[in-house]
Amino acid sequence: MTWAVAVRVLTQLRRDPRTVALLLVVPCLLISLLWWMFEDSLGDPFDRVGPALIAMFPFTVMFLVTSVTTLRERSSGTLERLLAMPMGKLDFLLGYAVAFGVVAAVQSLLAVTVSVGLLGLDVEGPVWLLCVVAIADAVLGSALGLFVSAFARTEFQAVQFLPAVVFPQILLCGLFVPRDSLPTVLHAASDVLPLSYAVDAMNHLTRDADTGTVWLDVLVVAAFALAALALGAATLRRRTP
Repeated sequence: MTWAVAVRVLTQLRRDPRTVALLLVVPCLLISLLWWMFEDSLGDPFDRVGPALIAMFPFTVMFLVTSVTTLRERSSGTLERLLAMPMGKLDFLLGYAVAFGVVAAVQSLLAVTVSVGLLGLDVEGPVWLLCVVAIADAVLGSALGLFVSAFARTEFQAVQFLPAVVFPQILLCGLFVPRDSLPTVLHAASDVLPLSYAVDAMNHLTRDADTGTVWLDVLVVAAFALAALALGAATLRRRTP
């Protein structure tokens, strides 16, 4: 059942070129735009913010597309028809997670290839591990999107979760101010936000190649993703009232 749902979602995405462009092309374009902005700046600021961008853009795009797509399934009655079959809510969510996980892998590989291969981002650790972190982060965005879609009644409401769920994580992940320099309360808040660990892992790979710490951060991100899927299965409704 999980595999059938995943194949169905991937087939739908293949027939929607605009969504595919949003998922695969837009993160690379945004990273390239930031590189272009910093091209003539002193001190190679792109090497400082680039790792966070690889974590942030795929996470944000996957969250947005997954939450809207899942809500559309429920509001159109498709979810209710699917759950009338011998399929549980967890099968549905896992199928979506697998499908968007495949997309996340492609998306992350493209983002890392553009950042390292074309834009010259310096990486001290193995590039393949950078791809692993990027994929885990994109899957996290999908899992959180699946979870929050249960609390929205319209696609507009699903989009409104973006500033509530994603923006605080972007502000506190260390992109603008190093997490160690944050006020005590904000630093404590950043410790319970999963994007912080993805950005930390990226920074370790590009600066000191501390792979042991990187794997611990990846495990934390994966744990948040699994928790989001479990909560999504518990709160998913068959249809929108």
